[in-house]
Amino acid sequence: MIQVRKANDRGHFDHGWLNTYHTFSFAGYHDSEQMRFRDLRVMNEDWVAPGQGFGKHSHRDMEIVTYVLEGALEHQDSMGNGETLRPGEFQRMSAGSGILHSEFNPSTSDPVHLYQIWLYPAEKGIEPSYEQKSFPAEDRQNRLQLVASPDAAEGSLQIHQDARIYLAEIEKGSSVEHAIPADRHVWLQVLRGSVDLNGTLLETSDGAAISQEAALKITAADRAEVMLFEMN
Repeated sequence: MIQVRKANDRGHFDHGWLNTYHTFSFAGYHDSEQMRFRDLRVMNEDWVAPGQGFGKHSHRDMEIVTYVLEGALEHQDSMGNGETLRPGEFQRMSAGSGILHSEFNPSTSDPVHLYQIWLYPAEKGIEPSYEQKSFPAEDRQNRLQLVASPDAAEGSLQIHQDARIYLAEIEKGSSVEHAIPADRHVWLQVLRGSVDLNGTLLETSDGAAISQEAALKITAADRAEVMLFEMN
């Protein structure tokens, strides 16, 4: 079963400094039928204006992953971490028992385009932690590249939830396939381009909730970039 979440059906707010789309209910957007998918709670696509950002704010008991498509995002937190996230890098922050952080676009001319994603952790109250890593682009060309997992497999970042996150860049006409273990579920987010997912067309910024499917075949109708989440 594949349930499509079209890009234009998402919650949308343009605050001037922030243009944001919410796949699931978040902040001022509420839809009782779009609260979450399994342990996936937030799927926000953001454009942050030059010299703007999110001031210091708190989180707890959430696995927060961030991926930049264009531009750069400067991160600082109460654990003393201070890094800039750029395309090709993946960031994971486990808020656990509580953390303060800020996110800022350091450019004076260019917006930053990013996805920020929250997953519920398997356990509450863990010690907060943070990781950021660059993943070689050639390792996701027409294949699924593991970027986050509960056991840090294949050099991926470690998230505190039984979920695996993959990235893939697919050339037009090429395909990637993914077998889904029994009783597992998948969310597919199209970051760029368009794909055919088991016969269903998904375009830029569309998402799909997938259950009771044994395998996926993702074929690029145009050159595409996708993010795949496999979860309980």
